[in-house]
Amino acid sequence: MEGYSNSLTSYSRFLTREVQIGDIPMGGLNPIRIQSMTTTDTMDTIGTVEQTIRMVESGCEYVRITAPSVKEAENLANIKKELRYRGYNVPLVADIHFTPNAAESAARIVEKVRVNPGNYADKKRFENIDYTQAAYQAELDRIYKKFTPLVKICKEYGTAMRIGTNHGSLSDRIMSHYGDTPRGMVESAMEFIRMCEDQNYYNLVISMKASNTQVMVQAYRLLVETMVKEGMNYPLHLGVTEAGDGEDGRIKSAVGIGTLLEDGLGDTIRVSLTEDPEFEAPVAKALALRYEQRALALGTEVSAKVESIKVLDLPYSPYEYSRRHTVPVGHIGGHYHPVVMLDVSLENLKNPYFLGAVGYKYSAGLDKYNIADQACDLVYLGDNLPSFSFPGNLKQIYNATTWAGLVDKNNCHPLFSFSEYLIAGIKDEQLNLVRINTDEACNIDFAHLDSSVVIVLETDAIHGMAAQRAFFVSLIRSGVEIPVIIKRSYVGLNADDLMLYSATDVGALFTDGLGDGIWVKADTAVGLSLVNSTSFGILQATRTRISKTEYISCPSCGRTLFDLQETTQLIRSRTDHLKGIKIGIMGCIVNGPGEMADADYGYVGTGPDKITLYRGREVVKKNVNSTRALDDLIDLIKEDGKWIEVSQI
Repeated sequence: MEGYSNSLTSYSRFLTREVQIGDIPMGGLNPIRIQSMTTTDTMDTIGTVEQTIRMVESGCEYVRITAPSVKEAENLANIKKELRYRGYNVPLVADIHFTPNAAESAARIVEKVRVNPGNYADKKRFENIDYTQAAYQAELDRIYKKFTPLVKICKEYGTAMRIGTNHGSLSDRIMSHYGDTPRGMVESAMEFIRMCEDQNYYNLVISMKASNTQVMVQAYRLLVETMVKEGMNYPLHLGVTEAGDGEDGRIKSAVGIGTLLEDGLGDTIRVSLTEDPEFEAPVAKALALRYEQRALALGTEVSAKVESIKVLDLPYSPYEYSRRHTVPVGHIGGHYHPVVMLDVSLENLKNPYFLGAVGYKYSAGLDKYNIADQACDLVYLGDNLPSFSFPGNLKQIYNATTWAGLVDKNNCHPLFSFSEYLIAGIKDEQLNLVRINTDEACNIDFAHLDSSVVIVLETDAIHGMAAQRAFFVSLIRSGVEIPVIIKRSYVGLNADDLMLYSATDVGALFTDGLGDGIWVKADTAVGLSLVNSTSFGILQATRTRISKTEYISCPSCGRTLFDLQETTQLIRSRTDHLKGIKIGIMGCIVNGPGEMADADYGYVGTGPDKITLYRGREVVKKNVNSTRALDDLIDLIKEDGKWIEVSQI
């Protein structure tokens, strides 16, 4: 294996070491495992047990429980005893931050402990320190001594360990040396892995979590590449931390987790939603099941015609984001944000009100459209003609023969097949869309496509993302700078699976800087509104087009100091009109300034009914009463000149 993936043209799972966690092994040839985390107070034994049972019934195979101090760690024994009494043998995982003594207690009780290298024994005061080589090694020696007792206990009791690096909680030492980067995340974990191996302890699982999907994907890829170079193959725990709730949380999780599953990486999944934990497992199961089925399917090769692609031969870096260079056609490609295209050919084209579902609300009294932030850019009508005037900035796309017959072609453009384009007697001077299936790629002479062309890239392959990626690789290698709209069609999918599948298939490409537009086609029963919001959600999750407020919200746990779900909804209700602002909502200081590394503003629980407000990582107001904290947050946004009244929109 070279790089981070067995194959970029067929689905092939990276074979990892099998790790025993209670009665449920992970890695190796085992299925992708599902897990989640309780949100109850760990000292509430019965409440934690009953929530754990609900999680197991929803599909969780491992359950993580916070242990912020020794007393919670010791109470894990009571929780485990009650679960076993009720007939549940689910392996338990103790979640540890800052407290080695709690980890050492928990490791004698539960089947697995999770430690964060950034705050287990390292310093974190947000200080930039210029370490000499000797000083750096001295810090490592100090950490080794503090970490060694836990390793010995885990060896003695047969307890597994997850070394869980988080983008937002890297230590001052790592930050000073590597910066706030994927490489820093990897080195933070590798230091602890090497310490474990030095003591002949190998019962390890590794994670590289971030709320930024680009950072997360790059970190996992770098981790695998680094492990392979050092002869390691530890199983991987996948997750996007602080993904949020609802549709946004599901899409963001699918983009990050799904991109890595496409690469053949991942042995266990946790989908972090700001919802009750039993709602997380079904989402994770839906993602995992798709790849289990793919592994069993025949013909997962992209195409016999497609040349095998190796990571080392990629014409772009999979470890840092850089958008593929294209020459723009109108406002598609180049430096313009990716466009959203939708199929409206089956809608009632005698009624303009259906356009409200795609961001254009029609007012009959004023005979005009109000345009939302998430208003699509192009609509496909096929051979059907509307009986009303479309908004002036919404491009109408027709099949080429129908377009040719239009008397008024203003803002109307054709969609050709490649063969149709070659023989067409009439073409649009401004914009011609040309459909190309990935199976046709080897037969395409791009010299026949002029500067008015935008490619609509389709695929029917089982491993469709890889097929489309291979097409992009061929374009880059050939020096072709034509913009590309990525199209995926889904037949027979419900709304939930549509969000997950499209976020994986299309989001994986945008995460690598490939694509100038998105076209998701679904059954009419799914509804235009959801397809439109999903398309914009994918672009938002990949950080390629920001169209709404982003909430970096932790999923809650026993450390949480307020009702996260209720608070998130309250903050959302008053701020979700602020396009492009990122607000971190954290239940405790552990998931505070570090975990919300990407946020513009932070709302962090620091005590009962007490909130600390942040601007980036800077504390602005400490211990604000929760009844006025949201108003103070809004005042802070206003102070920075980023507030917009709803009436102004």
